Amino acid sequence: MPLLLLLTIVVLFLILKRNFAKIKGAAGEAKVNAALKFLGCEYVSMHDIMIQNEKGATSQIDHLVLSEYGIFVIETKYFKGWIFGNEKAENWTQVIFKEKHRFRNPVKQNWSHVYALKSVLTDFPQAKYHPIVVFAGSAVLKDITSSIPVVYTDNLNGTIRALCTEKCLSGDDVLRIKALLESKEITDRGAKKVHIRAVQQDVHERQMKINNLICPRCNGALKLRNGKHGMFYGCANYPHCSFTMPH
Repeated sequence: MPLLLLLTIVVLFLILKRNFAKIKGAAGEAKVNAALKFLGCEYVSMHDIMIQNEKGATSQIDHLVLSEYGIFVIETKYFKGWIFGNEKAENWTQVIFKEKHRFRNPVKQNWSHVYALKSVLTDFPQAKYHPIVVFAGSAVLKDITSSIPVVYTDNLNGTIRALCTEKCLSGDDVLRIKALLESKEITDRGAKKVHIRAVQQDVHERQMKINNLICPRCNGALKLRNGKHGMFYGCANYPHCSFTMPH
């Protein structure tokens, strides 16, 4: 094999490896985008929206669906393997054969998007927010405990329609919300890179605290306790802080 061709293959491999997470994320979001197109004209979809809350923190939202029944906030994950998770846990677990990988709890991640939206849409206090987590890859949801929907892509539109039980916005409200979000959206690529680094740093710092048995919410000590489902770690500042994690 010519040296130049070999070097080209190596460079392409390194580029793909470095950007693999971005490629997977884009594939998952594209799959959800395609599904949402079949919702109907009474729903307004927005994708990959970055906004800034009143404290200056940024929030990047995969998908929004605006309707007279409220605002559907959709967090997309593109995974394979088996997925285990509890909405109160700090992390969820992906199992591929004998390997286990932890990732940030997507339910909590999505609630942070809801709070950011509420801080921007203060003129619409009547709006209802419907967070949904959707797995767009080949992952199998094995043991998920969550009060908000955690679904596959094929079930997303049905889940949205099932939550449309009571109108809280007018058609004009929906258009005003869309226009406001578009005016507030951060489109600068540099700002998006800063956001990604901030998220990565936050995840790293939270994990470091957990590894040292420090509560990532309030910095209290994490104490080993015995509950009805076995041993677990709980924050020493309970009941003011309810953070827990498995033993």
